[in-house]
Amino acid sequence: MNEVEVVGAGGEDAVVASERPWIFGLLIAPSAVVANGIIQGGVLAFLLSQHGIGSGRQSRLVDLLALPTMLYFLWSPVTDFLVRRRTWLLIGGVTAGVMMYVAFSLNNLTSTTSLVLMFVSACCSQLVVSSCGGMMGALRSEKSKRIAGSFYQGGSMGFGAAAVLVLVGLSSRTGQRVLGLAAAALIALPALFALFAPEQEEMLGAAFGETMREIWVEFKATFFRWEALPYTLCMLFPMASGAAVGLLTGVAKNYGVNGDHVAWINGFAGALMIAIGSLTGSRIPVRFSAPVVYLSLGVINAALLGILWLGPLRPGTYYVGVLLYLFTVGICYSFFTVVVLEFMGNSGKSGSGRYSIINSLGNVPVLYMIRLDGWGGDKWGARGVSGVECVVGGVGGALLLLYFLLRKRPAKQAVAA
Repeated sequence: MNEVEVVGAGGEDAVVASERPWIFGLLIAPSAVVANGIIQGGVLAFLLSQHGIGSGRQSRLVDLLALPTMLYFLWSPVTDFLVRRRTWLLIGGVTAGVMMYVAFSLNNLTSTTSLVLMFVSACCSQLVVSSCGGMMGALRSEKSKRIAGSFYQGGSMGFGAAAVLVLVGLSSRTGQRVLGLAAAALIALPALFALFAPEQEEMLGAAFGETMREIWVEFKATFFRWEALPYTLCMLFPMASGAAVGLLTGVAKNYGVNGDHVAWINGFAGALMIAIGSLTGSRIPVRFSAPVVYLSLGVINAALLGILWLGPLRPGTYYVGVLLYLFTVGICYSFFTVVVLEFMGNSGKSGSGRYSIINSLGNVPVLYMIRLDGWGGDKWGARGVSGVECVVGGVGGALLLLYFLLRKRPAKQAVAA
């Protein structure tokens, strides 16, 4: 395993204070508003429905505009070059806001021009993700990385939920151009927090050949080793995917839950539970192995779906089961980021690119578990959605957890930045 330079226990708190890891909860805001608010959070679907666009076409457009979250590793390595990563974060956030404003300013959100602009906005917003990943990987303290991962995921959900609340609320009170201006402000203004990001290594200076050699060494140290296999499986296994989040609303009526309560439980309250769960992850002591904590939480997360799977079809079952599921999803998400950072090792010259590749792998189980959960719902009804994820996620997490508990841990090594 690649490890950052070990920080003495006595000076760790001072290092954490100087690195300000909590700021990553703010730095991720531009991407959170675009992805978790406008595109996948429901703002775009709501606006399309107001223009008479059916749910079938809505889902196809949302899927199209969500592609950058899975493919951003193709262009995100640019954030390792030319200027500092925090400068790339500022560029990506501001450009994404401008593109979204122009897209919203057009009368027809489904026009080719508007869709292209929103797609470009989504691509630019992923520069924020890769920049954050590279900067988190450069933190010197393991405690800083864990706090950063928790605030990163909490901010991602929190700013996404806030964007839904603001933009959906404004949509009936103002014109589309003003709505676009509000969306742009929510995206671009938080990018200014990049000015307060921790000072890190300048990306310029070394000759091209030397830089490429360093990058190759870093890629080999991360990916071309036996230890990379179990970490890769952590990214690809079905536990803690959160796939049921978007499907539970469809079975709520089977538990006797009406639309208003669904909007509250699965909307604002649900996002709040995920955000609280993410921040709770920062309280877990550093002495516990990140993969072991992540996989243990993944098994617990899957087990809690047993409430919805095996419990009575009543509103109380739905409320308790969903809120506990979402809370543990939040903790799992925060430790997923910690595991990604541990897998990656120190950022060095290629941290943003390596982070993007590893993080993109984490979207794979989300996609196949959505399909699998949906298949379970079609075959066994309302209980099938939670039942399939409970069994598949629980078994997958338990098997990988057993490996990490039994493995012989290698000695820690220091890797130069």
